[in-house]
Amino acid sequence: MLVVIKLLLSAGLIYFVNELVITRSRPLLGSMIAAIPLVTIITFIWIWFGLRDAPEEQAAKLASHSIGVFWFVLPSLPMFLIFPWLVKKGMPFWPNLGLCCFITMGLFLLTTLILKRCGMEL
Repeated sequence: MLVVIKLLLSAGLIYFVNELVITRSRPLLGSMIAAIPLVTIITFIWIWFGLRDAPEEQAAKLASHSIGVFWFVLPSLPMFLIFPWLVKKGMPFWPNLGLCCFITMGLFLLTTLILKRCGMEL
C-alpha cells in the first residue's frame, strides 16, 4: 500500500506542475514549484518512514542523501541555461534534450571524479 501512495504522490506532483504550466498558463509558478526540491523532500520523508525503527541508520541515510543531492545539483544547473539557448537557436526538442542529458551526465562524472580526489565517496 505504501508503494502505491508513494507513486500517486510523486506522479501527482509532476502532473500538478504540468497542469499549472500548460493548462493554467502559469509557467513562472510551475517553474517555482518545480524548482523546490520536492523529490528530495519526498525522499527524506520516505527514508524517515522506512527507517523509523533504526534511528542511527535513518540519520546516516538522510545525511548521506542530502550531501549527495547537494553535490549533484551543481552539475545539473548548466542544463537549465544550455537547453533554452539551444531552443532559441532552433535545435529540435529531442536532440536538444538528449544533448543536455549527455552533457549533464558528463558533468556528473566529472563531479564524482573531483569529489573522489578530494576524499569524498558518494
